[in-house]
Amino acid sequence: MSYFNDPKKDKIKRTLKQVFINDVDLYSSKWISKFLSERLIGGNSETIEDDVEKEVEDRKDEERERGSSFLNSSPAFHVVGTVQEEITETTWVKEQYFQLSREQLLLKLMKCDVIIYNVTQHPKQLEEASWALGALHHSMADFTKTKTYILISTVMTWADSKPDRHDDEDLPFTDANFRTRRAHPNFRKHIDLEKKVVKLGKTNKTMFPTYVVVSGLQYGMGEQIFHIFFKMSWLGLESEIPVYGDGSNFVPTIHVNALASIIHNLIDCPPQPYYLIAVDTANNNMEEIVKAVASVLGPGKITQRPFEDIYLDQDLSMMEIDSLRVNLHMEAVCLREWFTSVQWVCESGLVENMEFVVEEYRQTRGLLPIRLCVIGPPAVGKTTVSKKICEHYRLHHITVTETISEALAQLEDATQNEDSDEESEDAAMEERKLLKEDMAQNGGYLSEHLLVKLMKNKLLSNPCKNQGFVLDGFPMTFPQARETFFAEDHESEDEATHIFSPSKNIMPEFVLYLEASDTFLRDRVINLSEKLAQEHNYQEECFLQSLAKYRQKNMEDETVVNYFDELEIPTQYLTISCETDDRFLIQKIFDTVGVPRNYGRGTQEVQVQERRQCADRMRREHQQREDEEMKEIEEARQRTARWEKWTAALREVKDQEEELLEAHSVPLRNYLMKHVMPPLTVGLIECCSNQPQDPVDFLAEYLIKNNPVTY
Repeated sequence: MSYFNDPKKDKIKRTLKQVFINDVDLYSSKWISKFLSERLIGGNSETIEDDVEKEVEDRKDEERERGSSFLNSSPAFHVVGTVQEEITETTWVKEQYFQLSREQLLLKLMKCDVIIYNVTQHPKQLEEASWALGALHHSMADFTKTKTYILISTVMTWADSKPDRHDDEDLPFTDANFRTRRAHPNFRKHIDLEKKVVKLGKTNKTMFPTYVVVSGLQYGMGEQIFHIFFKMSWLGLESEIPVYGDGSNFVPTIHVNALASIIHNLIDCPPQPYYLIAVDTANNNMEEIVKAVASVLGPGKITQRPFEDIYLDQDLSMMEIDSLRVNLHMEAVCLREWFTSVQWVCESGLVENMEFVVEEYRQTRGLLPIRLCVIGPPAVGKTTVSKKICEHYRLHHITVTETISEALAQLEDATQNEDSDEESEDAAMEERKLLKEDMAQNGGYLSEHLLVKLMKNKLLSNPCKNQGFVLDGFPMTFPQARETFFAEDHESEDEATHIFSPSKNIMPEFVLYLEASDTFLRDRVINLSEKLAQEHNYQEECFLQSLAKYRQKNMEDETVVNYFDELEIPTQYLTISCETDDRFLIQKIFDTVGVPRNYGRGTQEVQVQERRQCADRMRREHQQREDEEMKEIEEARQRTARWEKWTAALREVKDQEEELLEAHSVPLRNYLMKHVMPPLTVGLIECCSNQPQDPVDFLAEYLIKNNPVTY
């Protein structure tokens, strides 16, 4: 009988359930929804009867032989949910609802088999979770099938609980104590919602069963509440990772994927208890957790700070700050009694599984190290290129000189550290003495084996493992490369069968080989300032010897480039010449390496950058205003100067015109005084004496008659 016509197939199909989860783009709900979306039909034997299970397994084998993936591609859950942002990356969620009205959301909920409300992420989730519970309960008469309501709550509803066992106060709280639990003052609405879920679930357990799952503080998959400690450790900016408060408070925790598996089991096999505690078996306090993070990911040291200092971190919400102060010892008794197929992740807790959680944190957030090696002849520009790469990708610049100096300084500090025991101080002093003596015997250089040891320890340090590094001019020989990058755990005790297997943790991903002609290199060194030449030991004679030695080594069969080629490490060859454009060269490197794999700017960095940009903008505007004012003053001064110059020139021209006019008027004046004025004066006197009726005619007639000029 064909499987596809088998009525038993319908029983398997009926296991496909539509599950609603709120805020699937937030940390907790996102990973729970992803976990459920990856569950397959027939994946849990508890959902299928024995005869059907056997038929399915037989059919699976047949389909595998025929290359079919029917069962393997059939999810058991059709996940839908609300989102906080319209554009999200939760591609595994089949339907995403953004800013639906209550009426629209209720219609969506009525189509679901399971409704999960997660209120561990934000207090604003409480109102919608309570409304959805009441609306579904009110619409129970319209149900065509059973609907399960699951509330994922927080252990903060137990935060103020007092043990009712006077004989042994160290006994953990269990599910059986839920009636005597007392919530943190800021989580009283959470406990009210828990009680409402329990109460309404009792009215009709057949059609509308309800469950409360009290989750410990969630970790894993990139982190959320503990992220501040992971981030500080990864960045390496703090020499000591802070423990806020005394760190003695016990923190109930659970891996977010373990919580998702518990929800999966609850849906597949509904238990009789309706109130479940979901925590791992660990009993770690905050100091142990932070110390484990700092040891595996960061500097390895912690320091206690007043708890009030945590309020300075703007990336933490008040809900998360309150949660970090919880002090509870809890045990998930009902889970272990009712669920035997929970896929526990880190069941023994965060501290014991820190290596796994740290690797998961790196992978989930894409915080993968970038490891490069820059090699080439002396004076070709390795350091300049390395620094630009480090600045762009925020990597650690590793040079031989700085590594040796740093190692000596650390050993010096270890010998003077008051916290160190006498044995550690003696060991540090002995090692420092060994390095100093070796350098003295070798003209300021370290022996090959000691140099390789220091460089390898540097590359294995947490900062280099976190962000990555750029090796500047090292290794210089094939044996150096082989000894530096081989994995010690593959080393054979028999020297004859010594296997140099490369270490994945420190092996460069990219090799940049900078090449240039000897003529170009000599010209570059000649044009260096005396200070730079002495700093890099590029005096003419020393440089020529170094260059000749380098060329000789690269004529051998085994070179550093050959070592990386044998391991198929991509090598980019870059030729440096007078025509080389530095910007084009660096951009070519960036295109090869790809995008950075580190944190973008954090909230504080963004604020600092914004304040710096604001200050720069205000400074530019102030400078612009000052420049404009100075320009206006200068223009006014120039206008005044031009006006004064023009006025002086005008006055000078006027004086010249007056002088010229005066000079031209002398002959006329003399003529008038000699020939015109005397008869005119006499004529006026006569006119006054005679007083004629028309004085003008009289005067004119007189002047004509008595004109002394003969024409």
